[in-house]
Order: sequence, then structure tokens, then C-alpha cells
Amino acid sequence: MWLGPEEVLVANALWVTERANPFFVLQRRRGHGKGGGLTGLLVGTLDVVLDSSARVAPYRILHQTQDSQIYWTVACGSSRKEITKHWEWLENNLLQTLSIFDNEEDITTFVKGKIHGIIAEENKNLQPQGDEDPGKFKEAELKMRKQFGMPEGEKLVNYYSCSYWKGRVPRQGWLYLTVNHLCFYSFLLGKEVSLVVQWVDVTRLEKNATLLFPESIRVDTRDQELFFSMFLNITETFKLMEQLANLAMRQLLDSEGFLEDKALPRPIRPHRNISALKRDLDARAKNECYRATFRLPRDERLDGHTGCTLWTPFNKLHIPGQMFISNNYICFASKEEDACHLIIPLREVTIVEKADSSSVLPSPLSISTKSKMTFLFANLKDRDFLVQRISDFLQKTPSKQPGSSTAGRKASVVDPAPEFLPASPEASEQPTSPSSPLSGRRGFCAQEVPTASQGLLKLFRRNSPVEDLGIKGAKEKMKEESWDIHFFEYGRGMCMYRTAKTRELVLKGIPESLRGELWLLFSGAWNEMVTHPGYYAELVEKSTGKYSLATEEIERDLHRSMPEHPAFQNELGIAALRRVLTAYAFRNPTIGYCQAMNIVTSVLLLYGSEEEAFWLLVALCERMLPDYYNTRVVGALVDQGIFEELTRDFLPQLSEKMQDLGVISSISLSWFLTLFLSVMPFESAVVIVDCFFYEGIKVILQVALAVLDANMEQLLGCNDEGEAMTILGRCLDNVVNKQSTSPPVPHLHALLTSGDDPPAQTDIFDLLKVSYEKFSSVRASDIEQMRFKQRLKVIQSLEDTAKRSVVRAIPGDIGFSIEELEDLYMVFKAKHLASQYWGSNHAATARRDPSLPYLEQYRIDASQFRELFACLTPWACGTHTPVLAGRMFRLLDKNRDSLINFKEFVTGMSGMYHGDLTEKLKVLYKLHLPPALSPEEAESALEATHYFTEDSSSEETLTQEEREGSGNEEGREKQGEEKGTSPPDYRHYLRMWAKEREVQKETIKDLPKMNQEQFIELCKTLYNMFSEDPLEQDLYHAIATVASLLLRIGEVGKKFSSRNSRKPGDSTPSGEQDGAAEEGVPPAREPQPPAAGDPQAKAGGDTYLGKAPQESQMVVEGGSGEGQGSPSQLLSDDETKDDMSMSSYSVVSTGSLQCEDLADDMVLVGGEARSPTAAARLGGTMDTDWCISFEQILASILTESVLVNFFEKRVDIGLKIKDQKKVERQFSTSSDHEQSGALG
Repeated sequence: MWLGPEEVLVANALWVTERANPFFVLQRRRGHGKGGGLTGLLVGTLDVVLDSSARVAPYRILHQTQDSQIYWTVACGSSRKEITKHWEWLENNLLQTLSIFDNEEDITTFVKGKIHGIIAEENKNLQPQGDEDPGKFKEAELKMRKQFGMPEGEKLVNYYSCSYWKGRVPRQGWLYLTVNHLCFYSFLLGKEVSLVVQWVDVTRLEKNATLLFPESIRVDTRDQELFFSMFLNITETFKLMEQLANLAMRQLLDSEGFLEDKALPRPIRPHRNISALKRDLDARAKNECYRATFRLPRDERLDGHTGCTLWTPFNKLHIPGQMFISNNYICFASKEEDACHLIIPLREVTIVEKADSSSVLPSPLSISTKSKMTFLFANLKDRDFLVQRISDFLQKTPSKQPGSSTAGRKASVVDPAPEFLPASPEASEQPTSPSSPLSGRRGFCAQEVPTASQGLLKLFRRNSPVEDLGIKGAKEKMKEESWDIHFFEYGRGMCMYRTAKTRELVLKGIPESLRGELWLLFSGAWNEMVTHPGYYAELVEKSTGKYSLATEEIERDLHRSMPEHPAFQNELGIAALRRVLTAYAFRNPTIGYCQAMNIVTSVLLLYGSEEEAFWLLVALCERMLPDYYNTRVVGALVDQGIFEELTRDFLPQLSEKMQDLGVISSISLSWFLTLFLSVMPFESAVVIVDCFFYEGIKVILQVALAVLDANMEQLLGCNDEGEAMTILGRCLDNVVNKQSTSPPVPHLHALLTSGDDPPAQTDIFDLLKVSYEKFSSVRASDIEQMRFKQRLKVIQSLEDTAKRSVVRAIPGDIGFSIEELEDLYMVFKAKHLASQYWGSNHAATARRDPSLPYLEQYRIDASQFRELFACLTPWACGTHTPVLAGRMFRLLDKNRDSLINFKEFVTGMSGMYHGDLTEKLKVLYKLHLPPALSPEEAESALEATHYFTEDSSSEETLTQEEREGSGNEEGREKQGEEKGTSPPDYRHYLRMWAKEREVQKETIKDLPKMNQEQFIELCKTLYNMFSEDPLEQDLYHAIATVASLLLRIGEVGKKFSSRNSRKPGDSTPSGEQDGAAEEGVPPAREPQPPAAGDPQAKAGGDTYLGKAPQESQMVVEGGSGEGQGSPSQLLSDDETKDDMSMSSYSVVSTGSLQCEDLADDMVLVGGEARSPTAAARLGGTMDTDWCISFEQILASILTESVLVNFFEKRVDIGLKIKDQKKVERQFSTSSDHEQSGALG
């Protein structure tokens, strides 16, 4: 490629001049190409260590004038061909012009100008890529592609200099982190190390320091451990590796590929050596942290953050911290964790103004809200820019709409409490967005169902005032007063100052009258509800009457949701629960419905209206408990792993015992999935839910640790898992809430497990206090770090389970060992995933549904199968291999959806690797019959039945009908299942089992006969197959002999069938023809097979083939009605004319058969487009009466020992799998490398 001219002071150091003229020099890097010796080794090492561009472009052209000592680079190239092209251009276009100049400075100026002009012209034709990466980075990406054979689609995120520890020796080199791979390359004094690891294969990733390895990063896969150290910035590298591994796990979990975020703010000028992807990933990490800290909706993007102070009126202090600004929110977090958190939605903001600066209060900014609160920020570095950004976002905020009454707005948000207390008539007008149709819709719903406006607890509570409840009532009243004071001091609603005092109040228990309101605020669900007015009502309307697997499961679980609570002992509560769960399943079909969601949602409905409960469920499933409620409860398993790790850290003595008993995995899943609601009395568990909405998952982990700690002595004395479970179960049953004003709800679990001597009661507030005193060192940021580590472990163990399940589902007679099947599965899965991240004709993500059975989750299409087939097949056929792969794919794709699963793939491979000669030939034979041979024929399966004898054809038709019938029944059953009307019938499984048994009964007599065209194709395949064999010549002679013999057998058979075909009527029963053909076999077998070089055999072959045209034309004319005239005519007349030629026949019949002739003369069935002249030349040479059976082919091949040995030879698939793994990433062809080099 042309380069912007740059000075080179020492032109000949490390370079060798190959060509020169008065103005230009063409040079090659020392050591590049053949030889190089010690100098080459040293130069190669230097290039790697110093990351020299000469690794990519070992050729260059320099410009120099005679008297000057300075050289200028004008071009570089990755290949001699590329650099020669540039050299020739310079000689042809510039040399003559340059010789006219007198002044050398003018020459150099002219050359530089010319080169800049060429580069500008080239760049003009390139489409702008939106976000250009810096030049140095592009060069690194080219090196990575060239070094590791990656295609264009593989994007480099960043690269680092580091050492890889091979044994105890560090190898200095470069670590390339791409979206899908971790790659490392090192070249030191002739020792080359090249590593490629897919992120989806990483099982462990951690940063550690040991005596042997200084601060290093450890990367584990299933079969290797890698250590990298000596990074300049190990923290940054590790963070990026974590992100990329996380993306890969997400891909395994729900098929989400990596998509570049186009909406991220772009920098004014690109950062040096930082790619757009790296900035994208950094921004993602910041966004996730920002959203998690302030519980914001998932589409919120951080625009920027700055240091500042916030004036807090409640303690008259300026608190230092960070201000964060995004599209819809201004947030503040103090440096001290508990000092103060603040969230100001822009929809609430009325005034933003710059106050006067003073020495006490430099650069202050005042923000006022509709609820008459004013927030004062100071010490802002770039206040003017900040105000501009806020005003830009305010203009886009939907609540700023003309024509809406400001007074009405203010009144509606002064006190958000009425929203949650539907007793007051003004409540329905509360929504923050004044233009929202929420109030009207609510009123409408309220007339129909009471749950649309208030929680079930209010509807089912006895009408006794709090005062009548004695001490409990007084405590409840005190709690309410404490919160009222808090609201007065710290504000109420979304803009409340959240401090350590707020946490203290939450830990003391939220009063029942405020529970719904505060859950909505602390979880962030309020934000989503206000910004999506009418969304829930729409979902309910859409999902009503719709049936799916989720709705069937919901119906089954409705009456199991808190059946002991009066609210769910009648249709009102059940109907509300049904609507909320169905609406959520409709909103998020990837989760749909998962057990435990019913228990959590029923509690949410007690304290809030249906819409509030719905948005709280959204916050839980999508933000606060990520991946908890998907089909494999991955999130809960991840947190269970964290719980085990924390138990090891805090309770080491107990941890060992619990591991031995295997208790933690049994207990913790139900604790986490239902937030203790299913294992504790309702009044107690709801206090934990209060803390959970404020603090997140750390509370659940702390309480779980506190429960284990409280029962440590008894647990250490346990002998088995059952005993430990009973101890913990009884302990949790006796956790009581003595302050609860609700009538006690009988706890079913407690009734079942209560013994003669129930354990002492534990007060829930004491349990919470202990959990905070002993285990409060668990931090949210640490939990996120641990979640990453556990997610790797959990998802990879789930993938291993999937692999084992799939391998177990493969029938035992398939022939491969368990290890081979597992290796094949990994190769198959890698091929599926590669299509996901390197693109494909149709999105692979649409093809993988994690809810499907394991066997169906990964499937590949024809092009991917072709690549795997080429690498793994023992029948290498050179250029003919893709054609054979296409036929094998069509043979395996039974359901015609253009995708095959692993079982089908292994069946195809097994047919080629295992079984005796007969089995392998049977596979080969089937590959040259429909449907494998002619995909265009829609009715190929039906037409194939014409080949069977009369009896078997009628049987085949019957089985075909039965299959269709059973197919319809299966369809009906599936439909029934979806509608929830009937459970799966055991007969369905019996039919499937019977079908599998049926397949195995197939004998060689069941195989249809082969016509002449199909036979020619079979011969062509065999010739291609032998081309790379050491016994190539012997095999050619053998197959020529067999082919010649079989053609004669077919001719003899034809004479008998033509006698029968003279009977009146066009359609002759195939049975008679087949019988005639069979009778014709013995006389044909009597003569000895002629020797390969026998001239008589040649002559005979040509002579009898010479008759073919007339006979063929006669038959074609007689039966042109879509193959009815002749049972063996599978293809239409036009195709037979196009596909077969006389020369093909004569070639097959001769002994001196050459592969090249075959390739030129034969045309594949359904192959490439043919030229009209070829079609005209071929004429109607198809012999439609000619046919041959599998037994005849088998018998003929058995006469040639060299053929028998070829097919019975054992091939080790393990070696082929290893080779395939080495090349599976190298999708780009050599021409791609040339292009990438040219671009570089």
C-alpha cells in the first residue's frame, strides 16, 4: 500500500536492497523469505518484541535523491507481488517526469505531493466507517489477522505487550484481545509460540500473584492452563478480558452476539492506540455500573460524570462526591458509601441555574424540582458545559410539554404518597407525566377490578384501626411517624436524599401503609412505571386469551401461590396474579414464566396495585436478580456459588462439613429464588424483602450466612443431608416478626416440619441485626466481581451437562467412543458459534433457542456442514468433496428445514467411518439416489417408491401414509400442548421408539435401483475419491473393470425389461421390471471380468453404448409424462439431456479412465448452470431403461480386493478432529491475506 512519505535516516539497517534506480529503492526485510540465518532470527525477534510494522509488510519502497542522505518511505507491501506492482507504477509513471527536474528539493516535493494525491484518491473511494480507528491500531489488527488467520469479521479490541509462561520460561510477545478470541504471539531466536483461545472455552479467569509467577493473569480452558505476566497495566488488561469473557458467556446463555453500540458519544478526536471497540466496551462497563448503583432503567446511558460537592440541608454539610448525568437523570454519589445518594429525574426538574460563585462556594449550580426541593451543587469544574448538557437533555424530556398546567404538575408531585394511598380522591391525578393517559385508564380499570388501584392487603384486611391493636399498633404508628419525619427532613419521592439514616429505618421495618410506595422507589420500578403509562394495560389486553407453554405453567401454579393467605383463596387475587404473570411472560418471552415467580408476585400484589406489582416484577427479573428466572436459573446458581465462597471465607469450619453433606446446593436455591418467602413465615420474610429492595442481593447473602452461623453447632453434629435440611428448615420456620400488625398467616412448611420440641423462636429483626454486625463487609462491588467468576463456572458446567446429555442421546450402535463423540460435539458447537459471530446468510441466533432440548440447541446449515465434512470425511474427493457434502447434508436433513442437529451429523459421520464394507457402500449408494442427488425434485421421495418391487412399493406407500399420519398426530399433539388442552401422550413416545427401530431393519434389498445417470455420478465420485490414495493406479484399474462389468449387467437387464415394456399401457409395474432385471443377472456374471487394458472390452463397451441414443430417445418419447412412462426416470427430460453425454459413458466403460476427463465431461446433477452449446451437444443420450441394483454393485466390488481393502481400511477420526481444531478459525483464504496485507 502507498504510505504518506516519512523520513528514514538509516536505510540499510536490517533491510536488503533488491532493486534500485536513481530515485527509488525497493528493499526486503532481512530474514524474510528463505534462509536468513542468525541475522534473520535476530531481526525476527526484534520485530516481535518492538512490535515493528515490518512483521506485516516485509517489503518497502524508499525515495532518495543522489546528493541527499535522507530517504522517504513511499510504499510498503506484505508480498513481493504487491510491492512489484507499486514499483512498476513508479517506473512507468514517474521516472521520466522526475528526470526533467533540475532541483533535487523539487523532485522530493513532487514525489511527496504525488503520493499524497494517490492516497487521497484511494481514500475517497472508501466508504467512511463511521468511527475510524487510529493508524497504529489498524496496523496491529492487520498483524493479528495475518498471524492467526482470522477473517475480516473478527475485530481486535486491544493488544498488550506481556510474557507467556511456557513451563518456567517467560516468552515475551504480544497479547491480542479480539471480540471472540484471546491470541498470543511470540518469536524469540527462532522459537515461535502462537496461541489462540476462544472466549467461549474459558472456564476460569483470575488475577493472582504467587512466588512462581509475579502478578499474573491466569486463563484456564478445559484442557490447558495459561499464565500471562509482565503487563504495563495489568488491571486494565484484566478488566477487558473479564468483559470479553462475560460477553462470550452471555452468548452461550442466550445467543446474544456482540453488537457495537452505535449510540455512544464519539470523541472529538480518536485517542491514540485505543480502538472504537475498546471505548465501546469501557462505556458499557460504566453504564452498567451507573445503572446498578442508582437502579435505573436498562436503556439509560451515562453521558459523563464530574467531581463536585452537594449541600445537604439535613446536616448542614457540603458532601464531596461525583455527579453523574445521563439522558433522563442527574445522580449524585458521595465518596463515603453511606453518606448520601441522590437521584433527580429530569422529568421532575423545573429550574437549573448558575448561582454566584464565592470563595466559600465556588461554581455553584442550583437545581429545583416540581416537589419544591432545591439541590445545591458546588465545586464543579466545567459548569457552563455541564449546564449546556443538562439543558440539552431537558429539551428532549417528554414531560416538558406546552399547554400543561404548571400548577397542576406541581400539585401532582409535591407528595407522591397519595399515589400509593388510593383512599384520597386526588390520587388518580398523581402521575408525574401530566399528559399521560394513566389517570383515565386507572379510573376505567378501577370500575372493573379493585386490584387495578390498590393492593390486595387493603382489600382483605379487617376494618380495625391500628389503635385497636395494642402495643403492636403503637409500634406501627411510631414507625409511620419516624418515616414522616424522615420525609420532612430528607424529602419524599424519587428525589429523596438516601443516607445511612434511610437504611436504619428500612432495617427497623417499613410500615405496611408505606411498603408499596417505598418498594417502588428503592427498586427503581417507579421510574419505569411513570415513563411507560398505559403499557401494562396494553399488555394485559394483548395477552388475554393467548395460550402458550408459559400460560399453561402459570395456570398450574396459580393455586399454589400463598394458598394460606386469604387474598389468594378467592378469584379476585388469583385473577390479578394471572394477569400480572401472563403480561410479564408476554413482555419477556425469553424468560416467560419460571417457578418461584408466582410466590414473589403474589407478595408484590399484596402491597401494590397490579401495575405496580408488574413493574416491581420487571425490576426484579431484569435488573435486581439477573438471569434468575430463565429456563436454567443461571443467576440463582451463580449466587449459590457466591454463597459457597462466602461460607468458606466467613465460616471455614462449617463450610467443609456442608460441602461433604452437599447441603448448600439443596437449600440455597429456594432461599434465593423466592427471597426466603417460601421458607419463612410471611410476616418475617417480607421484612427481608424490604431490605432487599433497598440493598440488593447482599442482604439475602448476609441473612443466609447468619442462619448458618446461628445453627453451626447443630449442623456440625449432623450425619447426613436430610438431618441438616431439617435443622435449617425448622430454624427458618421459627423466625417470627413480633411487630407485625397483620393477622398471622399459617406457614405450610412450618406445619409440616414442626416436631415435639420446636426450637426457640428467633426475631427477624435480631437476625437482620446479627447479619449486618457479622457479615456487613460483603460489598456490592465484590459481589459483582464474584458473580463474574461464578458465571464462568456455572455456564461452563451447564455446557458440559448439555454435552453429556447430547452424547448420551446418541444410540450405542453409532460406532464412535464417548471421547470421540464429545470431541465431535465440541467441533460441531464451535462451528455453530463461529457462524454466530462471523456472520452467516441467515442469523444463527434465530436458530438457537436455549429452551429447546439440548440435542436441538446447536444446529448447522449446509455451508457449515460442507466445511466440517471437508475436514472430517475419510472420503476426500478433491474438488468433488463439496458436492458430496451437499448430498450427505440432504440425506441427513430428514425434516427438510435446511439445518441438521448433532445426532444427524454423527449418524452421517458414522456411516463413513464405521461398519463393514456393505454398510459403507450402502451410504455411498444412497448419496447417489434421491433425495441426496436431486434437491430440486419436490416429490423425490414419492418417485423413489417406483423403484421398489410391487409388494414392497405398496408397503412403502403405506408406511409413508402412516408416517404422514403420525406426523399429523405429532403436529396435533404439539398444538394441543401449546394450547394447554392435552398432556403429551405416551403413544407419541412409543411411535418415536418404533420409528427408530424401523430404521435399523433396513436391508440391502430395500434399497431402490439406480438408473444410468445416477450410476455415472457414483463412478465419478469413486474416481475422485481415489485420486489421493497411494494405490491410486490399482484402484483406477479396479473401478474401471467394475464399472465396465456393471454397465453390461445393466444392458442385459434392460433387454429383459424392454420385453415387458412392450405390453399395452404406459405404466409398467416396477416389480415386473425389477424381476426381469434380476433374472438377467446370472448370464451377465458368467464371463470373467475383462482386464483393465483389454482392447476388446473397450470396443465392446463403446459398441453397446453406441446403441443407447436410439433406445433412449424411443423411451423418452414414449413416457414423457413426468417419469410415468419409465419407473426409473427420476429427472425431467431436459435435465437428462443436459446432464449426460456420450463421452461420459464411454469414459466410464473404458479401462484407461482418467480423473481429468471425468471432471471435464461429466456434469453434476443439480450442479452448475450449463452453457446452451453444451446442452445442444449432449442431446438425448439418457438411457432410461437401464438400471442396476445395490447387490449387483456390491458383488462386483467384492471381486476386486484392492477396492475391498480401501473401504475396510480403518481411519482415526481423532487425528482429523485435531487438525480441524487447528484450522477451524482460518476462514480467510490466501487471497484475503493478500488483500489484508494490501490494506495494511
